[in-house]
Amino acid sequence: MWCKFEYIYMFIYLVFTVAGITMANQNKKQKQNQNQNQKDNQKQNKKDDFSLKETTPNISAGRVISGDRLPTAYDLVEKMHFLFARIVKAKDLVQAHDSLSDTFNPYVEVKLGTSMGTTRCMDKTSSPEWNQVFCFPKERFQGSVLEIVVMDKDKAADAESHDVSFMGRVAFGVSDVPMRVPPDSPLAPQWYKLEDRNGVKLVQGELMVSVWMGTQADEAFPDAWHSDAAPNNCTEHIAYTSSKVYISPRLWYLRVNVIQGQDLFLRNNNNNKNTGNSEIFIQAVLGNLALRSRPLKISPNPIWNEDLMFVAAEPFDESLLISIEHGINNKHESLGNCVVPLKDVEKRIDATPPTCMWYNLQKKPKDEEENQSTFAGRLNVRISLDGGYHVLDEATHYTSDLRPSSKYLCNPGIGVLELGILSASGLSPMKKENRTDAYCVAKYGPKWVRTRTIVDSLSPKWNEQYTWEVYDPCTVITIVVFDNAHLQQEGVENAEAALDRRIGKVRIRLSTVETGRIYTHSYPLINLDTHGATKMGEIQLAVRFSCPSLLNVLQTYARPLLPRMHYRSPLSIFQVDNLRNQAAAITTLRLRRAEPPLSKEVVEYMLDVRANVWSMRRGRAQFYRIVSLLNGLIFVCKKFDEIRSWKNSIWTTISYIIIVLVIVFPGVILPSTFGLLILVGIWGYRRRPRYPSHMDMKLSQADTARSEELEEEFDTFPSKFCGDNLKKRYDRLRGISGRVLAVMGDLATQGERVQSLVSWRDPRATALFLIFSLISFLLDISYSFLSLTS
Repeated sequence: MWCKFEYIYMFIYLVFTVAGITMANQNKKQKQNQNQNQKDNQKQNKKDDFSLKETTPNISAGRVISGDRLPTAYDLVEKMHFLFARIVKAKDLVQAHDSLSDTFNPYVEVKLGTSMGTTRCMDKTSSPEWNQVFCFPKERFQGSVLEIVVMDKDKAADAESHDVSFMGRVAFGVSDVPMRVPPDSPLAPQWYKLEDRNGVKLVQGELMVSVWMGTQADEAFPDAWHSDAAPNNCTEHIAYTSSKVYISPRLWYLRVNVIQGQDLFLRNNNNNKNTGNSEIFIQAVLGNLALRSRPLKISPNPIWNEDLMFVAAEPFDESLLISIEHGINNKHESLGNCVVPLKDVEKRIDATPPTCMWYNLQKKPKDEEENQSTFAGRLNVRISLDGGYHVLDEATHYTSDLRPSSKYLCNPGIGVLELGILSASGLSPMKKENRTDAYCVAKYGPKWVRTRTIVDSLSPKWNEQYTWEVYDPCTVITIVVFDNAHLQQEGVENAEAALDRRIGKVRIRLSTVETGRIYTHSYPLINLDTHGATKMGEIQLAVRFSCPSLLNVLQTYARPLLPRMHYRSPLSIFQVDNLRNQAAAITTLRLRRAEPPLSKEVVEYMLDVRANVWSMRRGRAQFYRIVSLLNGLIFVCKKFDEIRSWKNSIWTTISYIIIVLVIVFPGVILPSTFGLLILVGIWGYRRRPRYPSHMDMKLSQADTARSEELEEEFDTFPSKFCGDNLKKRYDRLRGISGRVLAVMGDLATQGERVQSLVSWRDPRATALFLIFSLISFLLDISYSFLSLTS
């Protein structure tokens, strides 16, 4: 009999639940319609459209991924055809107008219409070797003949006529060039007799050349000279325009646990007893970073037991300098130091403490020779390279890699991420000449990719495809478009001093991407500066996340997000923030040493180095995020207040009946709750997001931020302003902090009220709560007894 009542109650409960959900959805739809109308009105008032648009590019995607083999075909980008010319070497060169000269400085000009590229000049040789590749896009062909001309640099400089430096040429008809499609082997170069301008073969002089038609899948494509990436056919800064792949260094946390010192040499202790410099501290230096321990009163046997954390990069070629300093602030002197090479430091992958080591401290006296040192005491230190952590160098909310530093703890890959960078449109001019030299940088995990630079184009077409191995779906890939500022003609020094300006950023979260599906969308490029949010154009991308086993992907959701060491031995918030800045600085330094380098401003913008700096806009955005999460709770509280105040008698009566049934049959609470969640999930399936997530202008508060707030957000740290500006910011921050303190006080008050129910701080409230608990306990016991007897 009880079971029948339970089933009847469950049926009634589900009916009313569905009815409530329907009413809630109707109210929600009305609010959504109102919001949509407001958005439409805003779009009519604004010219910029920040929405995501689906595109249909002409790509040949559709193949199936199986096994662990990484794909290499360019099937997520539009196929582009190029004319390749490989200039290998020459022999037996002679001057056409001066056969007696035997010293040449030859170079080669490759011409196709108005496009021309030149090789490097070889000094004083008649048999030079260049081995350079030149690339011309088919869509920009302006001629039907490819002309390869051998020139003499000194003759061209000494004579006014261009014919004097002419040494011979080879011509190819574009229509006769063979087509090569990978994985075919490279085309073998051949020797060609040089001819004069009239087409007559020269007696001496040959050039080894290979010419073919290919696509961007050709292995010669990344390192080739591109006519659409060369400013005014100049080859001086061609390294800054080529596409490259970079790898971030593998980073480790270096933990220096300073325990104690022993037998320190304190000969100046009596002299400095009353001077105020009676404190000693540990200073550890790694590279250009120095960390200090807390100061202690001077003693021959001080005890610290304090951790100093560094970030170290493989290979561990540096050394750690540990010294004991005597003094305060910047006025201190060394009592002794020791040097520890990182290659000798113990590596650990778990929470097991490393072994303690005693290091002898040495000091160089001022009055003795530099190569002599004296014993200055001992220092007990635990030093370890912790490979069980993941070293964060990105913003925690947009990280692309969560693996630990040690390779032994890394899980195998679960799939492959493929990104096709197709083109951009409507880019804003970034230079005074009303031009833009755009290139893309994409980062996922330790792998960075950089596309070639398309010179002087507001609608560049890259059509380059890259792949990454995926280890966790809860990660983010970042794509940013920059304007290349390293193409000035004044010289290499000015090019290296130039700063690449950012055009826009796109982030794609892999957890929002379905496996096996190809996403082709046009993303708005939004740039936020002191003048507000501006649409700088659009970029067209193709994204595919493929996995051989869906079970392996689902297993990652059962694992913790970070490695185990983050939970067994967690780092403090201040340590994480400090170590992230160290990691970003090391990554920036390493990538700047590559060829061509990734500039500092590019790496810092990709890693969101300033993400932890205070911003009024970010504060409002985080507040509204919390409010949106509490909307459901607020809706329930409003409905409860309506039921309590009898605004609708029918719903109030039904609610009280349901409450009575819940008290009588408490065993159906959990099944009803899970049933409700199932219904909510099924109901929301048809309205699931079809596109990857993108920047929400309303949620990020970028469209309502004032110029004063943006000026504060993009200010340097420490601030470059003074006077009234800082006073206004300080007063505003005090007001915001006051409201935050009020909210914190309210939350603490509510928590203390809950705690006071059993603390007898309020005797009447505690007595009422205990009586209520006793009645609930007796009802539960009675229900259990009746269930057993029935």
